Amino acid sequence: MPGIFFIRKITFVSLVQRNSINSVINVAMQKKKSLKQRLQDKFDEVVEKPLLTSFIVLVCVAVVVLSLSLSYYIEDFHGFFGQILSQAHGMIFDIAVIGILIFWLNQNGEIRQRIRTYKDEIDDFRLWESEEAAFRTVGNIKRLNRHKIYEINLVNCHLARTNLSHVNLKASNLNSANLSNSSLIETNLENTRLNQTNLENSNLNQANLTGAYASGAIFKDAFLIKSNFEGAFLIKTNFKNAYLMEANLQNSYLMGADFENASLYKADLRGAKGLTMEQLTKAKTLYLAKFDDELLEQVKAVIPELVGS
Repeated sequence: MPGIFFIRKITFVSLVQRNSINSVINVAMQKKKSLKQRLQDKFDEVVEKPLLTSFIVLVCVAVVVLSLSLSYYIEDFHGFFGQILSQAHGMIFDIAVIGILIFWLNQNGEIRQRIRTYKDEIDDFRLWESEEAAFRTVGNIKRLNRHKIYEINLVNCHLARTNLSHVNLKASNLNSANLSNSSLIETNLENTRLNQTNLENSNLNQANLTGAYASGAIFKDAFLIKSNFEGAFLIKTNFKNAYLMEANLQNSYLMGADFENASLYKADLRGAKGLTMEQLTKAKTLYLAKFDDELLEQVKAVIPELVGS
């Protein structure tokens, strides 16, 4: 019995010692791990602060350079200092040139990235027929205009009930877009593609549509007072109930255009191609409208009440 008790006591002591050793090892490992973690956290904190990181690097480099150059300072201070000043002037010039170049490249890169983002957002909202999509697309159009980007792809975009007045969309593509009930007063649509575009009940007073491609476009009930359609392609365009007072339609292509109940008071139709008497007889008024001499004689003969003669 005493022997068994002695053995159990030794075993118990061994277990206690082993546990104590394991505890000490675990504590040491935790401290080591904790120290490593703290160092890692501190490093991450410094790296996340570019200004602090730059300052630390500058101090380290300065200590190394000054330590290596100390003997030269002691032996020939004036000569060595003169060389430093000479190098400093060159360094300042390099910093100025490189700094300006980097700044310009950075600014240019940021602008190009913003332009790309605006165009991508327009693509994202394409075909989405909602008020939010319309207003956000208009916002991107105006931002692109501020960067002097006017040729924009707006095919199938929903822009109903929006304000695009005074916007420059020269040479843009708005084929099959929905611009109904919108405001486009004095908007620049020169050489713009408006084929099959819906502009019903929109306000395009004094808009510039010179050379526009608007075949099959819908201008029903639209306000087109003093708008410029010179040289525009308006084949089978719908001008039903439109207000075209003092509009410039010189040299435009009007084959199959519908002028039913349209007001063409003082409109200039000289040089228009494909314009027929059948189209003009459907107009609401042609009072003081301008035609080529031959067509004017026909109008006066057939529908004198519309021209006031």
